[in-house]
This record gives sequence, C-alpha cells and structure tokens, in this order.
Amino acid sequence: MANDGVDKGRRRFLTATTAVVGGAGIAMAAVPFIRSWEPSAQAKTAGAPVEADISKLEAGQMVIYEWRGQPVWIIRRTRAQLDALAGLDSQLRDPKSSNTDQQPAFAQNEYRSLKPDVLVLVGLCTHLGCAPKLHAELKPEPFDADWKGGFFCPCHKSRFDMAGRVYSGVPAPTNLVVPPYRFIDDNHIVIGVSEGVA
Repeated sequence: MANDGVDKGRRRFLTATTAVVGGAGIAMAAVPFIRSWEPSAQAKTAGAPVEADISKLEAGQMVIYEWRGQPVWIIRRTRAQLDALAGLDSQLRDPKSSNTDQQPAFAQNEYRSLKPDVLVLVGLCTHLGCAPKLHAELKPEPFDADWKGGFFCPCHKSRFDMAGRVYSGVPAPTNLVVPPYRFIDDNHIVIGVSEGVA
C-alpha cells in the first residue's frame, strides 16, 4: 500500500514535468513558425514610401521610380500638353476621372495631379499590365493622326492622354492609376504617402 502512494506521487511528478517540458518545446518550435508570418525586411522596404528627386526634370521629360514593385512615372508636362487636355473630353472613356479608385481625391481634377505641370502615374496599362510608351510630342503618330501627346500601349493598342486618361474604344477599361504622393518641396516628391498625411 505504501508503495502505491509513492508510485502515484512519482507518476504525477513525471507527468507534470513532461507536460511542462513538452509545452516549452512546443512554444519554442512555434516562435519561428509565427515569425515566418511577418513580412520580410525586403517586403517592408518594397511597400515603403519612396522619395523622388525631380530637380533636374525638364519640361517634356519623364523619370521612373519603383514603388511596391511597380514603375511610377513622373512627367513634367509642357504648356502645350496641358492646353491640349481640355479638348480631348469627347474622345475619352472617363474624362472627369469619376472612378475614384484610379486616383486619390486630390488628383480628381482635369490634370489628375497636385501641380498641373507634374504628373505622377503607375506605369502599367489597366488592360493587362503592359508598360505603355510615352509619346509626348503633339504630332501625327501611326496610331493617331491627330495625336495630342500621351501614352500608347504596344501590347493591345490602348491609348492614354497626357493626364493618363484612357481613350474610348480601346481595350484598357480605366485610366492609368495615380498613386498616393505628396510634395516635400518644389524638387522632391514622396510616393506612397498622400497629400495632407504627415
């Protein structure tokens, strides 16, 4: 009888010890597994805001930055390109940029930008994600005899004006996307942070 009491106590001790050691082992094994759910440093960097220097950007030129794995175009438009925008409304699918998913509220204007001369766009066609080419000059092009400057997608012939607005009758369903951005000063833009957000 006395041995039965000793065995039960020892059994309880061994069971409790095994449970504690097993629980600690499971916790130790779970830590790397749970950490694997966190985004990597590379992923965090890819989604981080990007500062763009536009100090050397001349009228009619474009620079490209990468944000979230996408090309972001920054174009300094000429006076002639800006003047041509108003006369294109009848040829465009969404001339007033009514689709609010295509740009932040601050860019829902005729220029689709904070400052009329500086345009910021995600450089991917809204049809199948090809990269349209900038055809900035106001001159006849093989794809449009009355071209007023803009972007032409060679993949499926979609066309966009110098505000990134899509023409009617082309495969692209919506305007080019304007990413969130803000000006730090006249020569620097932060892509990925909206105007008014510190």
